[in-house]
Amino acid sequence: MLSAQEIIKKVRELEIKSKRLTRHLFTGEYHSAFKGRGMAFREVREYYPGDDVRFIDWNVSARFNHPFSKLFEEERELTVMLMVDVSGSSLFGTVKGRKKDLITEICAVLAFSAVNNNDKVGLVFFSDKIEKYIPPKKGRDHVLHMVRDLLMTEPAHRKTNISQALKFLNNTLRQKTITFLLSDFLDENYEEALRVAGKKHDLIGIKVYDKMDMELPDAGLIEVEDAETGAMIWVDTSDYAQRNFYQQSFFKMTELSKSLFLKSGADLLHMRTDEDYVKILQKFFVGRNRPA
Repeated sequence: MLSAQEIIKKVRELEIKSKRLTRHLFTGEYHSAFKGRGMAFREVREYYPGDDVRFIDWNVSARFNHPFSKLFEEERELTVMLMVDVSGSSLFGTVKGRKKDLITEICAVLAFSAVNNNDKVGLVFFSDKIEKYIPPKKGRDHVLHMVRDLLMTEPAHRKTNISQALKFLNNTLRQKTITFLLSDFLDENYEEALRVAGKKHDLIGIKVYDKMDMELPDAGLIEVEDAETGAMIWVDTSDYAQRNFYQQSFFKMTELSKSLFLKSGADLLHMRTDEDYVKILQKFFVGRNRPA
């Protein structure tokens, strides 16, 4: 557990790094990657041939005896939600840091990108329960509070229930949001909740995993703990069949999440704890800016 002084230092480090990335790498890319919630009225002007007749302002037209059109512009203020899996498996990590550490840094960057563009940002911590909800707000102080919670939050539960987390999102936030769902997706039976969330919100999944989630080293007989159930088992990692079964189980869960996100019309990014998440995010933002 970090001390108060260490927390303050880490928050400051994340703020500096996030602001630098936002300023130099994500300038314009973050915001132009997402559309506003709808169209807002801007002004009335004289009708021009080719204007949509549905937007003729009949009251103004009658007053001046010739047609006027309403002009609209896209609403640019967004609401960004960060949904963070804090179940037991998030504490696992063998290279550079834990999955939780990478998730915290990604969330800090996304949160500062949001407030830098005058957007609201909120946070949901979930395991197999909703651990904590921070409603969307604007401002640096709000984001600093969120980053402190990302560093300090200790979940009461160890298991994962993505379906319940998505149902909470769907029931709590009525308006459309840009939602980033950060998890290792070691869960099943969330297809329906994901489908509903994918229709209602602009949903982006970020699958965070460790190299050893994917493959076991050839290290002989080792005792391992299931981080979410606490069960202890012995695994003979020198047995090729055991290592192959472990790897195939990872690929099976990965393909499941890919399939479910594709069906729901949502995006899914993959980030390994020893990879450069900045390049992955930037490529995603740039890709969204390209016309279809």
